[in-house]
Amino acid sequence: MVILEPDVEGHPQEWLQHLMEFIAGRDVGAPVWLVTPEKLCRALAKAMPSSAIGRVRLVTLSMSEHRLCTHPRLWVSAFARLATMRRHLRRTGARSGFFLSLDLLSLPLALGLGVGGKSISGILFRPSVHYAAFGSYRPSITEKLRDLRKDIFYRLMLRNSALATVLSLDPFFPAHAAARYAHGTKVQSLSDPAHPPSGSDAHPSPPDFTPPGKVGFLLFGYLTERKGPLALLEALALLEPHIAARVAVLFAGRVDPALREALALRHRALLARHPEIWLRIEDRRLDAPELGALIRRSDVVLAPYQRFVGSSGVLLWAAREGRPVLAQEYGLVGRLTREHHLGHVVDSGSPSSLAVEITRMVDQGPESFIDKHAAQAYAAAHSPHDFASAVISSALVLSAV
Repeated sequence: MVILEPDVEGHPQEWLQHLMEFIAGRDVGAPVWLVTPEKLCRALAKAMPSSAIGRVRLVTLSMSEHRLCTHPRLWVSAFARLATMRRHLRRTGARSGFFLSLDLLSLPLALGLGVGGKSISGILFRPSVHYAAFGSYRPSITEKLRDLRKDIFYRLMLRNSALATVLSLDPFFPAHAAARYAHGTKVQSLSDPAHPPSGSDAHPSPPDFTPPGKVGFLLFGYLTERKGPLALLEALALLEPHIAARVAVLFAGRVDPALREALALRHRALLARHPEIWLRIEDRRLDAPELGALIRRSDVVLAPYQRFVGSSGVLLWAAREGRPVLAQEYGLVGRLTREHHLGHVVDSGSPSSLAVEITRMVDQGPESFIDKHAAQAYAAAHSPHDFASAVISSALVLSAV
């Protein structure tokens, strides 16, 4: 089995570590090749369990492969990823290929392209064609066109005989696919893995978060504009001074280079308006133990995404640590937050609405916005073992369980 992942930021390292640990504990009957950029290969090599050596084989993407697979024109990236998978399947002699992100491949798969007679599977992150069933879904013209395009692509790609299994992180999409598409039963549900607790605060969090007497709001992950940092800064500027004085906000994670200038400008403007507010930006990747410690020291985890499609691991991190989220009301993130009582949802595209809900959480106390028992049950149902087992089983018959 070849698993191809050209992206470095976000979830890939964590997920691939889950897969290595799973393979280390059982004989899956064949080698698994992880084909990734050099930086990710180095990180995985350091984290590889000794019993996985030989069972997991790390392969570095060439510079040209990486450049094409991450090309800003998505259609170029899509065809490059399929061609790269075909090449590595041929080189390794593997029977099947797996994409950690299948969304980009929908166009070439819809056109009927394959990988030289081998089977392929992957994880679908962002189905949105079924969001009307979630309730008050009012799509824009752009979103209607996007969903129409996806609907056509899904219908065609599922007919492709090369595509064996589609694992959906959206638990509501498989039923929609089975009812709507001729080959919709290829779509199966996959639980987003909750990272296991480290059980230690050995890795210190950034200094003095949360400061005494303040309510700590944490926004973490790879920080892009769609994660909502700019809207959040606008919302903070609208707070009443006595609320702003009680708020501490930490942005923790690498900042998208395209966002850095705008983020710095909004940051300076906010501090000029509200010098009493505590705001820090920790622009670096945090490892799992450090991130867990940081969430435990926070009061609210922020997910003010800007009409983001798909699931978010942020919900699982927060649920596991018993911290309420303030999340977008739109799409799957909003539905999961409401159904599992993980926190509160808001029209996160409106800074004034965000400001109102931040004020409510400060006034009423963050703990009144979460059902901790429901949150723990939600996190417990998303184990890394089950995630890894589903991924490996989609392409290999396990010889030992």
